[in-house]
Amino acid sequence: MDVNFQKELDKKMNAWRDGDVHPSLLLHSCCAPCSSYCISYLADVFDITLYFYNPNITEKSEYDHRLSELLRLVKEMPLPRKVNVETGPWDPDLFFEMAKGYEEAPERGARCIMCYSMRLEDTARVALDMGTDFFGTTLTLSPLKNSNVINALGEIVADKAARSAEAEKLKMTGTDGMTVSEKKEEYPSFVTLAELSEKLKANDWGRADIKDPGKYVPGAAAYLDTDFKKNGGYQRSIELSREYGLYRQNYCGCLFSRMQREKETENRNSERGYASGKTSKVF
Repeated sequence: MDVNFQKELDKKMNAWRDGDVHPSLLLHSCCAPCSSYCISYLADVFDITLYFYNPNITEKSEYDHRLSELLRLVKEMPLPRKVNVETGPWDPDLFFEMAKGYEEAPERGARCIMCYSMRLEDTARVALDMGTDFFGTTLTLSPLKNSNVINALGEIVADKAARSAEAEKLKMTGTDGMTVSEKKEEYPSFVTLAELSEKLKANDWGRADIKDPGKYVPGAAAYLDTDFKKNGGYQRSIELSREYGLYRQNYCGCLFSRMQREKETENRNSERGYASGKTSKVF
């Protein structure tokens, strides 16, 4: 039986509202439009820090524009609790290194899954360093992204990050014979497609605290399962983008998604021109 992530998150948030509890959340932000609905929905409960980490964005000008829009949104949007913004490093070379061998993969295929994993892993690392209660991502807002896949990745990443942090702690206290680098090799960077497939087949994610939705471990940097597109979340993000005049990009950010979007646009324009008789088709 599939988990309704939005429904379960509502239960958690209602439990925390009732107890006047405000967990800390490091929320990976892909852009201002997606973040708009997410923070408006979460901010009365969570102490939120948005983490803008997107090495998939190829052009620096595009990266800077998206970041400036996010900063402007947070400054202009009235929210019940303050939202902070932290930025990660812009390193498109890291993305291209990750994407080697997957250049021809389709959108939402293996390359995109590895990209989600890359961004979630760095978010988890920062969340552990900050000692936040939860980390999550705005990526589940998009109707073009599979929330089951993203949430499964998030839980795998959270588990790996926690074990890696424990390995470092053991080394620091001198209670383990292995070096930190040796320990980290046990938990390699980026979730493999095999690991993801196993997690999805198990269908056991998002269930740990269903019986006690308000339960959590402070400072554990647990992954927060979400499906922000539900209950009109995506549509609300469009409305908020219009209200605040936000830049809404038409591609995810990487060179591959931009090229595909340009090709799709060119094909649509060609079809419209041919249908209207403005162009001739040559066989």
